Formats: sequence, C-alpha cells, structure tokens
Amino acid sequence: MWIASLSSNFGSLIQSVGAAWMMTTISNSVGMVALVQASTALPIMIFSLVSGALADNFNRRRVMLVAQWFMMIVSVLLTAFAYFHLITPWLLLAFTFLIGCGTALNNPSWQASVGDMVPREDLPGAVALNSMGFNITRSVGPAIGGVIVAIAGAAAAFAVNAMSYIPLIYALFRWQPEYASSTLPRETLGRAISAGLRYVAMSPNIGKVIFRGFVFGLSASAVLALLPLVARDLVGGGPLVYGVMLGSFGIGAIGGALLSGRLREFLSSEAIVRLAFAGFAVSAATTAISPSAWPTNAALLLAGACWVLALSLFNVTVQLSTPRWVVGRALSLYQTTTFAGIAGGSWMWGVAAGEYGADKALLASSVVMLLGAAIGFRYALPEFKTLNLDPLNRFSEPLLALDLKPRSGPIVIMIDYVIAEEDVPEFLAVMADRRRVRIRDGAGHWALMRDLENPEIWTESYHTPTWVEYVRHNQRRTQADAAIGDRIRALHKGPTDPRVHRMIERQTILPHDIAAHKTPIDMHG
Repeated sequence: MWIASLSSNFGSLIQSVGAAWMMTTISNSVGMVALVQASTALPIMIFSLVSGALADNFNRRRVMLVAQWFMMIVSVLLTAFAYFHLITPWLLLAFTFLIGCGTALNNPSWQASVGDMVPREDLPGAVALNSMGFNITRSVGPAIGGVIVAIAGAAAAFAVNAMSYIPLIYALFRWQPEYASSTLPRETLGRAISAGLRYVAMSPNIGKVIFRGFVFGLSASAVLALLPLVARDLVGGGPLVYGVMLGSFGIGAIGGALLSGRLREFLSSEAIVRLAFAGFAVSAATTAISPSAWPTNAALLLAGACWVLALSLFNVTVQLSTPRWVVGRALSLYQTTTFAGIAGGSWMWGVAAGEYGADKALLASSVVMLLGAAIGFRYALPEFKTLNLDPLNRFSEPLLALDLKPRSGPIVIMIDYVIAEEDVPEFLAVMADRRRVRIRDGAGHWALMRDLENPEIWTESYHTPTWVEYVRHNQRRTQADAAIGDRIRALHKGPTDPRVHRMIERQTILPHDIAAHKTPIDMHG
C-alpha cells in the first residue's frame, strides 16, 4: 500500500507542476496561477465532511477504489484536452477542481485506514511514514515534472499522472482488511454528519487542533501558491527551476518526518508547532528577498521540514483523540478547515501578489505565521495521551416488555443516584464530564435534577430520537469513558446499582379528543 501510494503521489505532483506551469503560459493573471492550487484545495474544504461520514459508514477500501477510478478518468480527459490544445484557463481549473473532488473523497478513508493497518501505539510513526512517502515523491516528482513539461509539454505530465493511479488501484483490490461488524443499521448521511460535528464540538482538544491547522494553512499556503511566480519573476527561472524548488521543499519535508520522532522525545507538541510556524516565517521572508535560486532552495528545505512537522502533529493528535467509529469524520473536519485555510490563503496571497508583488505578499505571510506561533500561548496543542478509545462493550441491550421497532421513539432515559451531602460537589464535577460525553455520543436534552423531598436523590435524564440511536449511543462508549461511570458509581450510596428508567414518549391526545378538535366551531352561537 505504501509503495503504491508513492506511485500515485508521484503522478499527482507531476500533474501539479504541469497544471501550474500551463496556467502561466495560457494566462497572464497571477490570480489565475494561484487559483490552480486553490481549485485543488477547495473541494477538500467543501466535500471532506461528507467523505468523512462515508468513510465511517461504508467500507473504506471501496470508497478509496471509487475515488481512485474517478481521478484516473478525469486525468485521462485532462490529458486529451491538453494534447489537442482544447484547454482554457477556466477549463484547466475545472479539471483540477474535479481531481480535488476525488482527493476529497479519498483522503478521509485513506487517513483513517492508517489506523486499520497498524496498532494504535505505532500510529505516530505510521503517520510520519505516510508523510515521508508523500514528501519522497515531492522531493523528486516536481523536478522530474519540470523536465517532462520542458521536454514534452504539460499533456505528457497529465498522462503520467493518469497512469500513476493503476498501482494503487491494484493494491486496493489486493488488500482485504477486517472491519468490525455492526448489528445496527447504517446511519443516514445527515445523522452521520451531525454526529461528527457534535463529537468535535464536545471535544475541546480536537477543536484546538482544527483551529491551529486552519491558521497554519492560511499563512503557509503563500509559499506554495506563489512559487511559480517566485521561479519566473524573482529568480528568472523556468519550469525546471520551479520543479527543483518544489523538490527542495519535498527534501526538507523528508527531513522533517525523520526528525519528528526525535523531536517529540525532547519537545512538547506545542513547542514543535511553534517552531514550525516560526521556521516557515523565516523561509517565506528569505524567499521574498532572495535574488537567486540557491538561497531560495535553502529556505524551501526549512519550509518543507516545518510543513510536515506541523501537519503530521495535527493529524496524529486528531487520530489519538478520536475513537474509530468517528475518526473519519474528525479527520475530515480537520482537513476541511486546514484546506479552507490553504484555499483561502492561496487566493488571498495571489491577490496580494497581483497588487503589490510576490515578494511583498510573502513578507506579509511571514508576519501572519509569527502571529500563528503566538496563538499557541492561548490555544496550546494538547499532548499525546495514552487514552484507550477502544469500545467499552459493557452494554447489553435490555429485554423490553413493549414490542419496539428500531425507529420507535423518542426515547427518554432517567437514572436515579443516591448521593450523600458531603459528596455533592464532587458528584457535580463528575456529572459535568458525564454531560459532555453523553452529548458527544448522541444524547439530547441532557439534564440533572434533584428531588425536593428527598435531596439525596439525583436524577440524570437525556433523550435519543429512536431506540436504535439509544443503542448506538451506548455502543459508542470507550474504555476511557469507563472511568467517569466508575467514579459516579463510587459516589452512589444506594443499596443497589443506580436505577435506570427507559421510557418512550407518547402523545396525550385521545382519539375522541382528536375527533372533538375536528368538529367545526360555531362562531355565531
């Protein structure tokens, strides 16, 4: 899988060089050049959340196969249009947008599948290896892409990309992962998206990662978006120089991947991310003022290392903070905001370059990067935690006296606790965590009530839309969540376990009342 992904990434980077350089030859607008990168990142921003829901609810291998076939077909069409000289600036952007749509469909399933291939304790190294694989191709792919474009034209670069999908499609056909089976019906797309949004909203650490990823993408996108202009205008080069510059960025990224494990032994995650922001700022400023290709390539080595250090840390933190049932959606939200920053930043820095020049736009982006480092003092990246997010598997569906269907509801759950007066402050603190976990896992209308006549009795209540959603809610509890329940049971002073009431809501209007309401009212009596 890793070797096959090298081939696919290799072709994608060659295609990127061809598209970016073709735009400089068919359009004089610097904004259109910057939009080549934005058109690839924009679909990831728009469609990743839907793709994340698909990754968590469908066979990830099949989702990736569909995405790879789609991108290969689009790439073949792009090759044909370029070969027959039918391409226009907007048509080129349309093709790169469609390839970005395939990437948006593929990425959440691919990123989540890393956790299906390796044990959880190996996940940081696997993510770094995944990044290294991409950046190995980035170190040589763009340079070779520049040679291909210079010798045979952009159409040849697009053809190489179309063929590069074949090894990964073959590897996906061969790979037969074992996915955990579920007795529950698949979530609808709307419910799956809502569940992902709710989980991230109730997980403050993931929220911090997503925010920092957006700021990093917004500021750091300037270097890659404006690199064709740097090669053409600031150092007076051609497609080969542009490819070598992208190669320098890729070599630096490989170094960053190799260093990431060693750096984590001595520095906190937040310290590494701040260094990445600051290093990227130095690189952007150096690129802006450099009069020749050599200093620029040296700066791009640093930029590549900082790029992979920051993004791999963001990715690993999200995966280690998320259970498997929602990891695709959490990753898609992270990717959506990060690529929103990249797409918005590419457009913004392209407009700035058109108005003030690429050098001034790069200097401005370096200032924003330093501000991104300073944000860490307020929204620090959480440290890696050894939380066990495997399913708890303590819940057994109870036998019911009523014949409920899976869609029956709404369901109301009430749990009675007996709490001594001296334990009330601790109980309230633990129940605050319980509330967050309940809502995070799908409960609604959560409330905690105290009996006025028997103050030692407390009742927790929450709703789920249907019975199947109640079962799904309980199956989402993890081993790490068990500590909260254990603390609550330790505070419970009743002679038996806390009493659980499972009820279904019913309307109070009787049939004869409905008939009475339908009787016309005499307004003249």
